[in-house]
Amino acid sequence: MARGSPTNSKLATRRHGVRRYRVTMVVAEQLCRLHADQRGVMSIVSVFTLLLLTILLGMVMNVGRAVDGKIRLQNAADAATYSGGAVIARGMNALAFTNHLMCDVFALTAFMREARDRNAEQFVPAILDAWEAEGPVFGTSGFPKFEALAPAITQKVPLERQLVQSFGDWGAAASAMILPTLEYILANELIPEYQRSVVATFPDMAQAAVLETARRHGNPDNGRGELLGVLWRTNGVPVGGSYEYFDRTLPVVDPVLDMMPNQAEYLARARDQRKSLARRYLNAWNNEAMRFFDREAKMSQFGSLWRSFTCGQLEQLLEEHEFTNLPFLIRTEKDDVVDSTAHLEEEFTFLGVVYWKPMRPIFPGFFSHTLDSDSIAYAQVRVFVPRRRLVWLYDPPGGGGPQLIGGIPGDFPELPGDEPEEPVDPESGHWYVGRERVPEAWNLLTQHWTTNLVPATSPAWPTVLQTQPTLPVFAGRQIRLPNLSGLDADDLQQISPH
Repeated sequence: MARGSPTNSKLATRRHGVRRYRVTMVVAEQLCRLHADQRGVMSIVSVFTLLLLTILLGMVMNVGRAVDGKIRLQNAADAATYSGGAVIARGMNALAFTNHLMCDVFALTAFMREARDRNAEQFVPAILDAWEAEGPVFGTSGFPKFEALAPAITQKVPLERQLVQSFGDWGAAASAMILPTLEYILANELIPEYQRSVVATFPDMAQAAVLETARRHGNPDNGRGELLGVLWRTNGVPVGGSYEYFDRTLPVVDPVLDMMPNQAEYLARARDQRKSLARRYLNAWNNEAMRFFDREAKMSQFGSLWRSFTCGQLEQLLEEHEFTNLPFLIRTEKDDVVDSTAHLEEEFTFLGVVYWKPMRPIFPGFFSHTLDSDSIAYAQVRVFVPRRRLVWLYDPPGGGGPQLIGGIPGDFPELPGDEPEEPVDPESGHWYVGRERVPEAWNLLTQHWTTNLVPATSPAWPTVLQTQPTLPVFAGRQIRLPNLSGLDADDLQQISPH
């Protein structure tokens, strides 16, 4: 049969169809076997399950890390802000303490000047000579009580002479050792210089305390870098730094060097305050030193003479330092405050903000952090003088005034009502609840300044949160700030965690 004939073509076509049929049957048979074969099915399911579990685990870890980071961030803000406020309060207490110290130095200097000059002692011999001359007269009076005084006066006059002489010698020796130091302190204005250093450095110390507290709360950093903090004032500038030259953080006035519009009023007020407090300290020194003369040696009148001359020494000393060694004053007295809320916001309220780099998520292709609040947290603190606490007070038997015990042990007792109280035996004493006897005036004579966290309701928050810190530690750092455009303080309070 010739090649290419019709018969050969049909035969080739039939063979090709058979071959294709066989291939189709083999493929169909393999597919049927694959459908019926259960081997390897769990491997595919496991792959998808593990992938899903891995994604779920990454999501849980991201959420956990985000929650932990936010809690740590807010704790850091609270702790750092409180630390800064505590330093500011300590600065106020340091100024109050040194104001008292300055007035006490004036009082002690006047005391020691009189001990050096011994002016009061010069009048004692004439007084005791008069007593010695009049003593025998009592013996001839004819009255038994007066007659008994004659030998007593005669015996007591030389004892009082010796007592006055001994006190004068002691005072002169003490003055020789102590007075030069006191005069040096006043002549070189050491206490005012220290106070000026307090005013200049404590704001920077507060800022350093905020930064260090924030850093300690940022360990471990989990790849977010240093946790940084800033203490702000409500006028939108950080505490400390170069701003202190224009508007100091501590709300105080230096009556000597400041150039306030009403500086003359501050100067007069500082002099009056110094004079009043120095007199009080001088009275305390005199009462302690003259205790024996007031009770057992009244004939010489040395106690009265000493008090008169020490007061004169104090007046002379105050005139010598008319424009120096004046105590610092609070910037605005209570009677001068017009709007108390605005006054507290401006002078005694501080805002603390901490900044942290955004957390890098696990599986960044699947998850991402889009909230600006993950990188910033804030808190508000106020410096104030607390009210006097309720404490147990005790009136000792026979009166003498209440004695402060402190605290309220046990259950709180019933406060006195309108009903009249039953009479108390004066021999048994009396317990009652009252306010502790500590000053609570907002001035620089009160050494009870403290601080506390308060709700973050300041109108300055939108401005502060969107302001880039200008402190040196932030140089070259890009801080992720929230976008609060269009929000005022009331809107911010609605979303604030405080």
